[in-house]
Amino acid sequence: MKVYRISDSELGRSVGVLLYYERTKVFIVELEETLDEWTGPLLFTSFIKKRQFTIPRDISYLWVKERVIPNDRQNISSILANHKMEAYDEMRLMELSRGKCSQDSLFIEKISGLPEYVQERQKKNLKECFVSENRSIICFFKDETVKRVYPETLSNLYGLDKVLSNEKVLFSGRVGEGGYYMTFNDSFDIPASRLYEGGQVIPVSLSDFVSFVKRNTYDTTKSSSELNCSRQNISYLVNKGEIKPIKEEVKGNLYLKGEIISAKW
Repeated sequence: MKVYRISDSELGRSVGVLLYYERTKVFIVELEETLDEWTGPLLFTSFIKKRQFTIPRDISYLWVKERVIPNDRQNISSILANHKMEAYDEMRLMELSRGKCSQDSLFIEKISGLPEYVQERQKKNLKECFVSENRSIICFFKDETVKRVYPETLSNLYGLDKVLSNEKVLFSGRVGEGGYYMTFNDSFDIPASRLYEGGQVIPVSLSDFVSFVKRNTYDTTKSSSELNCSRQNISYLVNKGEIKPIKEEVKGNLYLKGEIISAKW
């Protein structure tokens, strides 16, 4: 993951950070809570009015797209060749221009770590999640809280009804990049903040645990397929400590699905 500070040259201050998950090319914008609708980026005004400072990945991506040369520009091939780029890459173009745009005075600069306010918010991000047999969502948060969420109680989430009506999509739910959201079929997201606010703290039951094991563990073969690598590469990741087996066997190990997916980020 790369981290970039977003600053406003006219105001002479930072307005937030841009997180970029390189392997999956996902963007997340974290805004500072001192912003208001007049000092924050125009695209995020509706979120700031609601005091929502973690911007969803689709809107974060839209903000990036607005600040770089579009991929359908007539002379895009020449532009990429001029910058020695083999393929169109939004983040590389952002870095080259420092994210500057004629519509405002914002720019980005790479930083080495996360600001404290972002680290504090991330404590309520997801560590793991799964859909239980009773169709409720069991959420394991980074602050060690475990909550059950009944998705039907989550209001104002356009498209949720389609997820609930399709069992295959519903049970495809997994944790998204950085634990910022739970995604279904990688096409519908529920922000971690909504799950945290809408959930009920629970003790984990045996049936929940069985559902978790059934839907959120990979053997070595499946892990190799998910990461598009050999079994030897899986062993290398284990030795480096990037993934940890939850059960070791001679013929193969068992891993948490969330850890394998995280290794792709």
